[in-house]
Amino acid sequence: MFLEKCMRTGLVLMAAVAGMMASSVMAQNANPPAVPAHGEKPAATYPEGVPPPVIMDKFTADPHALVIGDTYYIYPTVDRQNWQTTEFNVWSSKDLITWKDEGTVLDLAGKATGKGDVSWAHIRAWAPGVIAKDGKVYMYFCGEQKIGVAVADKPTGPFKDALDKPLIAPGPPLNLRGQMIDPCPFIDEDGQAYLYWGNGGLYMAKLKPDMISLDGDVKTITPTWQGGGRFNEGIFVFKRKGTYYFSWSENDARAANYQVAYGTSDSPVGPIKLPSPVANRLILQNDGKTDADGKAAPVVKGTGHHSIINIPGTDRWYMIFHRHAVPGGSGFIRETCLTPMAFEADPNGGPDRIKPVDVVHPAFAPGSKGEPLPAK
Repeated sequence: MFLEKCMRTGLVLMAAVAGMMASSVMAQNANPPAVPAHGEKPAATYPEGVPPPVIMDKFTADPHALVIGDTYYIYPTVDRQNWQTTEFNVWSSKDLITWKDEGTVLDLAGKATGKGDVSWAHIRAWAPGVIAKDGKVYMYFCGEQKIGVAVADKPTGPFKDALDKPLIAPGPPLNLRGQMIDPCPFIDEDGQAYLYWGNGGLYMAKLKPDMISLDGDVKTITPTWQGGGRFNEGIFVFKRKGTYYFSWSENDARAANYQVAYGTSDSPVGPIKLPSPVANRLILQNDGKTDADGKAAPVVKGTGHHSIINIPGTDRWYMIFHRHAVPGGSGFIRETCLTPMAFEADPNGGPDRIKPVDVVHPAFAPGSKGEPLPAK
């Protein structure tokens, strides 16, 4: 009897423990942690101080934005687990407010479309750079840490690999070191085209008129300075009032302090000079929030890998960048955002300086029509 009573007591205790565990699991399921997953999309609402992203239907990063005709386009990285992306999509907008996913325009491995478009790379489809010339659209894209070039008749593709091999790869014949990633094309006012790229160092070369061949030697123009920080990746180049502006990302993309800095030159081939003092190089940073103990606790963070557009016929500019998704994102789960960018006179008499951009307020007020382009 004593043994039977003990067994019954044990069963009751086990049942009680199981019930508590089940209740705990149910409570966890009722309130899951606010951590997004790949394949999901950004949140529908955001707290004060966190503007919504411009691309709302996928997690995206490394956005390259440009104007072609009467339309804005963003070509980003579509985030996948551990950056194992295989396809490139493009989004379009008429006003910088409402964006439409135009679908996959180049698929390395065929996972998105069922048709592999690239023979020499099948994964790590990252950070394209896009430009239009003479009725064609050229997309310089990353695949397996090499750079290829694809061509289309229109911005929404389809794009076709122009060379069936990388345009730029590490090792021979160019003997370049590091990852060949983050291409940025630029066409100067005289029609000469250039391509910039690099991770850990900044490379550049002229492009031939066909836009799919390098013209001459590759040059290293990595900006250097004293006082903290270094060039990492995500180069972007534009020209304003005769000055060439070079901007790039510093620190690791997975870090909260991923940030954007800039320098200027009077030539598209450098050398690149930083603002004085060098702290003024920083134009995009996290929101700088701290916790009750004064420790860094940013909500808008991982802000970097940007591009910059000018509204044609104006001196209005916008920066398009990514941040870690809010809430619960990371360097692998990011969202594309947009903010106005402005200039100010340099008190030292140099080129106009880029003012630090705002990451905590929406780019446009409620009811705004945005920046519609005239029809063409």
